Amino acid sequence: MLSRVLNLGFLMLIVGLAGCVSSGGSLLPQIDDWETRKAVLGDTDEWEFAGRIGVSAGEEGFNGKLWWRQDGIVFRARISGPLGVGTIFINGDRSELTLTDKDGVVTELVDAEAELRERYGWTIPVSSLPYWTLGIPDPSTASEASFDEAGRLSRLLQRNWQVTISQYADGGGQSMPRRLTALNNDIKVRLVIDNWTFR
Repeated sequence: MLSRVLNLGFLMLIVGLAGCVSSGGSLLPQIDDWETRKAVLGDTDEWEFAGRIGVSAGEEGFNGKLWWRQDGIVFRARISGPLGVGTIFINGDRSELTLTDKDGVVTELVDAEAELRERYGWTIPVSSLPYWTLGIPDPSTASEASFDEAGRLSRLLQRNWQVTISQYADGGGQSMPRRLTALNNDIKVRLVIDNWTFR
């Protein structure tokens, strides 16, 4: 009996600790409307998310994991799971990007989206993804947006990509995108964000 009680207590401790890890970070300011969302999230400099990604491009594609860390204009992304590719890292900002492949070889990228497609047969919208995953347009170029009943971004046309956010969930105490799909010709990127951390 004592053993069962101790085991139950240990299990509750582990669950409690896991909850603390998954809900770490700071809370976002209150977001009540679209203009506030754009302003608050557009000014948020330090955040990260972890999730699952699926990409198809013609006959190529994969399902894997995506981790993204944003520090101001600089980001670090880790993509793991592509068959034959292993884990790759993309780091940099809009002007300077590097790709580190599974063997640790570092390559400077001039056009990340085009060069990923050329190298691996698939690509992701590297430059705009940090904005779209926050549920706001990339401010560097024109866009057409549609909204759901709660005033959150639901569809976006930008840079020849059609973005759909089909589900929101809590992140930093506010409603953040959980399921996102981006289409561009034969390229389809599906993203499920499992957790957000804001600093």
